[in-house]
Amino acid sequence: MPTSPVSTGSAPPIPKPVPPKVSTDPAVPRQGARWQNYITTILVALLALAVLITITRNWNAWEGGKVEQGTDDAYIRGDVTPLSTKVSGIVRSVDVADYQQVHKGDLLVELQDDDYQAEADQAKSAVEAARASIQENLRQRQLQDARIDKALAGIDQAKAQIAAAEAGKEAVQAELTHARSERRRQEGLYQVRSTTEQNLEAAVAAEGNLSGQFANRDADLHQAQTMLRSSELAAEAERRSKAVLESEEMQLQADLHAKQANLTSVQVNLGYTKIYAPGDGTVGERQVRPGQLVSPGTQVISFVALTKWVQANYRETQLTNVKVGDPAEIRIDEYPGQPIRGKVVEIAPASGSQFALLPPDNATGNFTKVVQRISVKIALDDSTFAAKLRPGLSVIATVRTRR
Repeated sequence: MPTSPVSTGSAPPIPKPVPPKVSTDPAVPRQGARWQNYITTILVALLALAVLITITRNWNAWEGGKVEQGTDDAYIRGDVTPLSTKVSGIVRSVDVADYQQVHKGDLLVELQDDDYQAEADQAKSAVEAARASIQENLRQRQLQDARIDKALAGIDQAKAQIAAAEAGKEAVQAELTHARSERRRQEGLYQVRSTTEQNLEAAVAAEGNLSGQFANRDADLHQAQTMLRSSELAAEAERRSKAVLESEEMQLQADLHAKQANLTSVQVNLGYTKIYAPGDGTVGERQVRPGQLVSPGTQVISFVALTKWVQANYRETQLTNVKVGDPAEIRIDEYPGQPIRGKVVEIAPASGSQFALLPPDNATGNFTKVVQRISVKIALDDSTFAAKLRPGLSVIATVRTRR
């Protein structure tokens, strides 16, 4: 008989593990994978939110607290003066070339000045004529003074004649009184036959003679008084004539001043026919040519002064610790690898938008906050090197604050 393959007393057989049944239904989701995806997304969002809040709340403090503040919104600046004409005329000559270096007082442009020279000569003649009129008035017043002195002398003479006539009249009056008494006495004596007819006739003749002399003295007195009144009237008339001449002198002086002012104005206009360099520097491109007709305000050439500086436009958040006197480092695109030292000399009192032609008005309408720019003026330590720079060059300015 065949033997059994399982021996007596051996262990019972171990059953095989049954794998779990996986549902093949697509409607049943995978819970573990879905939660893992949500957790990753939430963590990323929370981290981004934390970074955003941190940057938003502390960025300005971080930026303003840095020791070095730099900006590439910076340029070389200088005084660029457009030179223009003050008077109209035809250009006679342009005595400089484009971009030529000039010194203070060098002649740049000259206009034809024939018309203005003629006006100046005419104004000079008018001033000389006014001065001649004043001199003539002075001579007339001197003549009036002589006439017044003559009239005053006539007054004195008339008064002297009046005094003499009155004295002579008084003397004749006394003699006439004595002659009349003598005549009456002779008449009385003649009536009683105590005197002769000759004595009576002599007394009458003496009285008549003295009466004539008295009448002559009285006529002299009246004549002297008339002369006195005439001399006084003449003196008064001469004084009035002198007063008229004095008033005319004031008018002539005013006319002289007006003509002198006109001469000054004409000479100033004559000077405007020549345009000189206002200082040491360089001129730009010529805008006019000889023979060209220009009017007042026509720009003929630009002048660039030697003094240069850097205008750096920093964000308002960068100026927390920037002060006047802070050292600065300038890097100019035209001179790569060549840092230039300088220092802050001025900080603008307002942002650039406040100096605009039409400053923004944020009191109406919608508002969007924009970081403002404030200009900082930086002077270069090397003035000789600064004189070679050209306004408008781009630079990178870095200010080291003193915290």
